[in-house]
Amino acid sequence: MTRDLNKVTIIGHVGREPEMRYTPSGRPVTSFSVAVRRTWTSAEGERREETEWFNVVAWSNLAEICKTHLNKGSRVYVEGRLQTRGWEDETGKKHFRTEVVANEMILLDSPRNNHPEIDYGEGDDDSGNYAF
Repeated sequence: MTRDLNKVTIIGHVGREPEMRYTPSGRPVTSFSVAVRRTWTSAEGERREETEWFNVVAWSNLAEICKTHLNKGSRVYVEGRLQTRGWEDETGKKHFRTEVVANEMILLDSPRNNHPEIDYGEGDDDSGNYAF
């Protein structure tokens, strides 16, 4: 028996403020985008760069944590799985969207940079990594 795997890990910057909503049953869901930059050197020796954008969805407790701790520009690690969902709009046109369904998020910025209004006390974790 073979085993399949659907796992994705990205590190980048939050591209838009996280938006939280609730399903009809009351389950929180937060969506946001993450920009991941890739650099390489071309065959001609030129340095090249491109940005790939990922749509991220977090559910339940992780959704609330993402909404509370992430801001546009935050550096973040996201781990999860890819999911493609489809729907038809009111004109009957089919649409598809591939998303990262997050199961882990680590804030790579100091929370002081993202939430200056919060008093974090005298102790400081200089690692800059905050796992949720």
